[in-house]
Amino acid sequence: MATKVKQGAAYTPKKRSLAQTIKLDWSLYVFCLPGVILTFIFSYIPMYGVQIAFRNFNGKQGIWGSPWVGLRYFERFIKSPFFGQTISNTLILSLYGLLVSFPIPIILALMLNSFRHKRYRKVIQMVTYAPNFISTVVMCGMLILFMSPTVGVINSVIKGLGGEAINFMGKKEYWRHIYVWSGVWQGMGWSSVIYFAALSGISPELHEAAMVDGATKFQIVRHIDFPSILPTATILLIMDCGSVLSIGFEKAYNLQNSLNLSVSEIISTYVYKVGLLENNMSYSSAIGLFQTLVNLVLLVTVNKISDKLSGNSMF
Repeated sequence: MATKVKQGAAYTPKKRSLAQTIKLDWSLYVFCLPGVILTFIFSYIPMYGVQIAFRNFNGKQGIWGSPWVGLRYFERFIKSPFFGQTISNTLILSLYGLLVSFPIPIILALMLNSFRHKRYRKVIQMVTYAPNFISTVVMCGMLILFMSPTVGVINSVIKGLGGEAINFMGKKEYWRHIYVWSGVWQGMGWSSVIYFAALSGISPELHEAAMVDGATKFQIVRHIDFPSILPTATILLIMDCGSVLSIGFEKAYNLQNSLNLSVSEIISTYVYKVGLLENNMSYSSAIGLFQTLVNLVLLVTVNKISDKLSGNSMF
């Protein structure tokens, strides 16, 4: 006798167990396996060394043989005269960079997506992508050379217009702007790739229907394109907020000198100096762990706020 289904009853699909899911999609899990193994080897196994931050590390005694000192190095960092300077410099530089560099790739992707001349659009994309492939050291060398007060191109133009040469890299009021805007120039094209991928998933029928209704290009971008990439932008913003204190070391260190040290000394450069140059591994590990914990708190906080406000979150 056939089983009768009540009229109006919602159909609820049967949930599969983990074993059934793996058996059904085993090829996908095998495809992901190399990445999981590499992540476990290079990211999780070395985490046992975090205990160096709580020990007075000695190379001869090893990690487990070094004496336990608890939170001594955390207290030392918080009470040190460099704490306020490095934290404030890192936060200012990171928030400034986030405020400037986050919306520009979105604007670039939206503008190029609405640009109908495919040949010129590809040229613009290639020009904006190219700086991403310049190494950090080479780019820093270019910046120092271009802004040199003696042979720099920029100062040559200033002197040609009747002005006086400016030592850009020696003036701390210019350093943050140079750091952030050079990063925007180098990374905006590559950062826009993921937004192009999101825009490519929009159905052309939505654009056609909007054009039939008389919508302008700006209205199409505002009401169709931008809402479509908003979830992607939200996830990327959450990830960026989770690395506020993790500014890259190479660029800051290569652009750093004694004249701009008061604004260019960030956590990563300070850790390098006390950890490798001064050979104080435990102290530098404590600073690095402190930095990671702050980033973790920011990541969870911003993720919860985003989940409540927009419904988009990482977890």
